[in-house]
Order: sequence, then structure tokens, then C-alpha cells
Amino acid sequence: MTYSGYKKYTNSENMIPISILVPAYNEEETIVDNIKSLLALNYLNFEVVVVNDGSSDGTLKKIIEAFDLKPAYQPIRYLIKTKKINGIYRSLEIPKLIVVDKENGGKADALNTGINISKYPIFASIDADSLLERDSLVRIIMPFLEDKFTIAVGGIVRIANSSIVDNGKIRDIRLPKNPLAMFQIIEYLRGFLTGRVGWDSIKSLLIISGAFGAFKKDAVIAVGGYATDTIGEDMELVVKLHRYMRKNKKKYKIKFIADPVCWTQAPERISELRKQRRRWQVGLMDSLFRHKSLFLNPKYKTVGMLAIPYFWIFEMLGPLVEFIGYILIPVSYFSGILNVQYFILFLMISILYGIILSIGAILLEEYTFDKYPSIRQLLRLSFYGIIENFGYRQMTTFFKLEGIIRFKTLKHSWGKFKRNNFDVS
Repeated sequence: MTYSGYKKYTNSENMIPISILVPAYNEEETIVDNIKSLLALNYLNFEVVVVNDGSSDGTLKKIIEAFDLKPAYQPIRYLIKTKKINGIYRSLEIPKLIVVDKENGGKADALNTGINISKYPIFASIDADSLLERDSLVRIIMPFLEDKFTIAVGGIVRIANSSIVDNGKIRDIRLPKNPLAMFQIIEYLRGFLTGRVGWDSIKSLLIISGAFGAFKKDAVIAVGGYATDTIGEDMELVVKLHRYMRKNKKKYKIKFIADPVCWTQAPERISELRKQRRRWQVGLMDSLFRHKSLFLNPKYKTVGMLAIPYFWIFEMLGPLVEFIGYILIPVSYFSGILNVQYFILFLMISILYGIILSIGAILLEEYTFDKYPSIRQLLRLSFYGIIENFGYRQMTTFFKLEGIIRFKTLKHSWGKFKRNNFDVS
């Protein structure tokens, strides 16, 4: 869904005020660019709440020096229980910026702290390594304006590797030089422009990316805020909201719109990608196990009858089934029970299907948003959309499988990867 008339609301004083929550742990490389990007957003009434979650590097020091912050007293409503707050910092010159220093408690605890500190009825969460486009806030707020029953909205996330950042804003969108990041662009386009748009259309969206999403604060408080005992707090919150609203027979909508764009950094090393995909798989499994009563439960309508079973079968168990196939195919061949012609035909069809999905997502991106307008960029994207089926997809399947096997040992391990500075020239 697009909101083509959003620009006329950009400078309106009647827009819903919004709090932007930025949890930060050891983000000294990108945090200043991130905050500059947020402060430059094209929206009249908002605040930026940066929560330093006990960083062990120079994150807090860099923020204080960059924005000339001073310690400030501010009353806090502890709507959600969190770790101890050590201090709050503000600037007379930048009243929209609030920086909170707290004991380390994890991303979810930092977000809950931000909810307690924030003063506006809607909050948006954004990762500290991400940048928003200038009109992202007015775009993501539109569903809340158009329908009072909207309680959560997810925006699209794109990869900023190799793009040029100027004063906290994406000035020149470029494709990554790193092949691993290129493959992830294809994944993100396919996942957001096909997968999440599809789930949104049947009112069954289960995931709003932790990199960028907006929520009604009272609804989040009603379900107890973000869960602090899981590494998949973003999916867990959305599933909790579905469950709470359905159980209490409240009318609600959880939406995905592709207009508001958030730019984030993707892993450029296999070791980092491995940590990320294991974490995603463990977080998915944890949420599904916590809410197993929703599985094929007609009380939850399409969420219980379609979305939850799909994620159980295809997203959680899919990597295991695929891995078993990699074992059974050569065993069947050497045992003489494999119909080689049928297998080759099936393999070609499955690869072709994957390529069609990827190319389709690329063409949809070009037709609707035109972020990569040059022919050279489109050809390069299409090339990676084809070759990802030969090695990259299998590699990520093994990473997910490792997440399944090591679920119990990894369910409380974040597996954070190192950030790089954004390109500024």
C-alpha cells in the first residue's frame, strides 16, 4: 500500500506526535550518523529517545560530545519494569533529543526503558545502525491516521552498504561492492515486497522488523512491553499483540506498508551472517513455542489457521526438511532408486521458481519505488537473483539448521556483529 498524498501532511500541526526509540549497545561507529538522520526527519512533532544499554565502548561519550549534552532531571513513569537508569542527558539547543544511560539489560529492556521515558502515544523503534529517509515518519503514521484501530505498522528495510551518507542522510544509493551484501538485497526485496505484503493482505502479519516499526504505546504496555527473555523480541511482540487483541475480542489492525524506508547495514562476512541467521531462527522458534496454542486455532482466524502453521512448517521446519533432502538425494542415487530425469526436472522447476520470485521482486521494486534506476544496477541485481540459488541459499539453510540444533544454547545469545562506518564520500 502506498500513501501518495502524504506530502500535504508533512508540516501539519495536527499530525500525531511520535517518539523514536533507539536502543544502542556498542554502536560508536554509527550512532552519531543515526541520530543526525533522525533529527533531520521531515516531521513536525517528534522526539528521539536514545537508550544507551550499558555500552562498554565509547557510544555514550560520542553522543554527549557530538550534541553537547548535559545531565538532566526528568520524572519517569515505570509503566514497564526495566533495569536501573543511571542518567538522562539533554540539550537546550536540541529539545527533541533525549539520551538515557542505563544498566545493560538487552535490546528489549532498552526499548521498554524508551517506552517509559517517551511522552507520545505512538512510538517507532529503530536500530542504532539504521537510517530513515526524511519522509519515513509521515508515511508510517498514515495508517494510524486513516484507521483508529491500527495498533502497529511495519516499514520496509533496505541495505545501505556502499551507499553514500551525507550528514546522516542517504545522498547516493549504490549497490554494495560486497557479494554477500548483494545477496541480502535480493532477500530483503523478496521478503518485504512479496512476503510481508502478502501477509498484510490477509491480516496475518507476524513480523515487524526490529529495524523499523511503529506501535501504539498503550497496546504495547497492555501486553507487558517487549519480552526480555527472548532474542526474537520483534516477532514476539507482534504475536503477543495478535493474541491479546483476539483473546479480548478487540478490533485491531497490524499493517505493513512499503513506503517508509529504513536503511540498515548488512553483514559482509560469513561469520557475521551466520550469527544473524542463527539468531533469527532461534527467535522464530522461541515465539512459535511460546504461542503454540495458536496453531490451527480457529479462535485466531487467519493468524491461527494460516500464518502460524505456515511459519511452523515452512520457516521453522523447512531448513531441516531441505537438509534431509540433501542427504537422501545422493543416497537414493547410489541406491539406484532415484529417477534421475524426474529429479532433474523437479530441480529445474524449483530453481526457476526461485529465480522468478527474485526477479519479480526486483521488477516490482523498479516499478513502484525506483531506488535502483540504472540499467547496470538492475542487471547486477538480476544476476545475483539468479546465482543466489547456487550456494548462497544452501549456506543460509545450514545456518538456520544450526539455529534449530542449538536452540537451547543460543536462545539467550544475541550474537551481535561488528558495525562499520557509513561511507561519507
